[in-house]
Amino acid sequence: MDESGDERVVLVTGAGKGLGAAFATALAANGARVIVNNRARPGEPSSAEAMASAIRRSGGLAIAETSDVASPGAGQALCTAALDAFGRLDALILNAGVNGPAARVATGDPAAFRDVLEINFHANVALVQAALPHLIAAPSGRILFVSSTAGLYGVRARAAYAASKGALNAFALSLAAELRRDRVGVNILMPYAATQMTMPLLTPELVAAMAPEAAASAARWLVSPFCTETGGIWVAGGGRFRRAAPVEFGTPALSLEAAQAAGLADPRTFADAEAAFADFLASAPPAERAAAE
Repeated sequence: MDESGDERVVLVTGAGKGLGAAFATALAANGARVIVNNRARPGEPSSAEAMASAIRRSGGLAIAETSDVASPGAGQALCTAALDAFGRLDALILNAGVNGPAARVATGDPAAFRDVLEINFHANVALVQAALPHLIAAPSGRILFVSSTAGLYGVRARAAYAASKGALNAFALSLAAELRRDRVGVNILMPYAATQMTMPLLTPELVAAMAPEAAASAARWLVSPFCTETGGIWVAGGGRFRRAAPVEFGTPALSLEAAQAAGLADPRTFADAEAAFADFLASAPPAERAAAE
């Protein structure tokens, strides 16, 4: 059992190696029962089975699931595996994803854009829709989207990847707003870790410090029943953490020039787009507000 005394069942996609494996290991060490998902590659040993076996050897409970998350019906297959093995599903960690080829927008292959979005965005939507009835029925359902700061800021030569993560962020925040009444917590984790994409930027010392395991405690907490946050964006890496948020600045001005001159004073964040719109309308002259009402 985990710290809640509740034998939680957590499904982790893309958990055969790297960040996903670190998340699955940390959860199992804390008492969760884990579904380790990673697609099976023809002619290669199953990384999902290897990871699940390692967890079991350490005294944890885990099964392997080898669906390709982007294949038709994968979402339902993953949920069925959890229910067949453990009888329930309490949390999702949506970690599976691809970087796509490095390319400038002007020369990028449109098919590559679609492939990245299919795996990083559409596959997650399908899995969430399949899992929602079970998560809503759970005592403390949780969903964690593993995203990237590329989805906030963009990244040179990786527009497809950044766009997919930006879409994932917007989907997750919308879902958090929809599920508040159902008490299902939805958060976004943006981990910094030593991966194929980041390795060229890191010294050997930083590679060790930024191991995937250093971000695992954040994932474990965000899917725990003790975490009551929802709609949060969390950045983690090297054992350090910080929050991120979409921000608007100041009172709406009457011209772009005035807004530019006002700079970045008075930062404001909002629970959702409706709240942001209401705040914007609140700056309108009283006569305009009265007419709108």
